[in-house]
Amino acid sequence: MSVQERKQREQAERERLIVATARELAEQQGWDAVTTRRLAERIEYSQPVLYSHFRGKREIIGAVALEGSTELAAALRAATEAADGPRARVTALARAYLDFAERHQAVYDAIFQLDGGLAFAQEDTPEPLKDAFAALQETLGEVAGDGVHPALFTELFWASLHGIATLTRAGRQPREFADQRVELLVDRLAVV
Repeated sequence: MSVQERKQREQAERERLIVATARELAEQQGWDAVTTRRLAERIEYSQPVLYSHFRGKREIIGAVALEGSTELAAALRAATEAADGPRARVTALARAYLDFAERHQAVYDAIFQLDGGLAFAQEDTPEPLKDAFAALQETLGEVAGDGVHPALFTELFWASLHGIATLTRAGRQPREFADQRVELLVDRLAVV
């Protein structure tokens, strides 16, 4: 291995460590607790080393969002692959999405709530964000209905899931009706 390859590998490892540590800290204490000073202390590198990888917290949030989007896409695809039939796939997708939002709250916030400097629904949207949307559309496109654009239907269904996730987490919707919400959403919106 050349010196250059080793340096690149070490740099990538430091970036992974920074992102993993930020994510862990955010999951434990919230994003307000994530500062470059605290990250530097936890990973035992100086703040200038952190800044050599990320310009600040915003870019770190963006890196967590990209990593989380990849994980969300994989979770959605895994859930829908195991389901039999369009209705079962849509139901599995909805449950997997809501489960991801509940189990990975800081990551979900990084993707959808916080400013990580990422462009959504634009030409320069990073590939992991596009892939997470594609994972939704792969299943939802088949139940959009005649004359309904699959991407538009996916946006509407996704917005509904996002609303359910955020309102439930905020305590504005009782958790005990989670299954009924999913069933009602699938029954009303998915043309099966």
